[in-house]
Amino acid sequence: MTPSPALTAVLERARRLGVLGPGPIETHVEHAAGFVNALTSVAPGSLVIDLGSGAGIPGLVVAEARPDLDLVLLDAMEKRTALLDDAVTAMGLGGRVRVVTGRAEVLGHDDAWRGTAGAVTARSFGPPATTAECAAPLLRLTGVLVVSEPPAGPDRWPPEGLTELGLVSATTDVPGMKVLVQEHPCPDRYPRRDGIPAKRPLF
Repeated sequence: MTPSPALTAVLERARRLGVLGPGPIETHVEHAAGFVNALTSVAPGSLVIDLGSGAGIPGLVVAEARPDLDLVLLDAMEKRTALLDDAVTAMGLGGRVRVVTGRAEVLGHDDAWRGTAGAVTARSFGPPATTAECAAPLLRLTGVLVVSEPPAGPDRWPPEGLTELGLVSATTDVPGMKVLVQEHPCPDRYPRRDGIPAKRPLF
């Protein structure tokens, strides 16, 4: 997947400011393309929330590749969301991409956000239990959570832990991606208050 000049410029600026990690821009974009491929079942017009959006990987790549989707780039750090605001403007995405400064634990209890997303994406957001607990409340029924995973190793997503949140694992042929489906409503008690999903993981 070849990034547009506008996306390349945005990511190069993020690199200079220390928000994007090492490695060629093209490598980051290629990794983000895996999210695009894993979202093929998400219907046009759906909302996609990118957790811990950082420099905009994968959120900005998804936005550019899927102009039929609405996106929210969520990050708790104002430094990063200010950069994302500039990126959205520079790429001309303001009509369908919003930048939100906040924590997923808070949004998950806000009626304006809870159960609204057709998909949630997460790249380096946190361990599986943290990511699942923060994402599930935002997903509508049949919505999908797409998470980047290490290329090899044991399954880190135990069914019993996912069931507690209404999630089930789905099969995918996209390398390096874990896909979960919101099969049942997430119980109202989740997510727990700020920081607790990471400090006391469910699994």
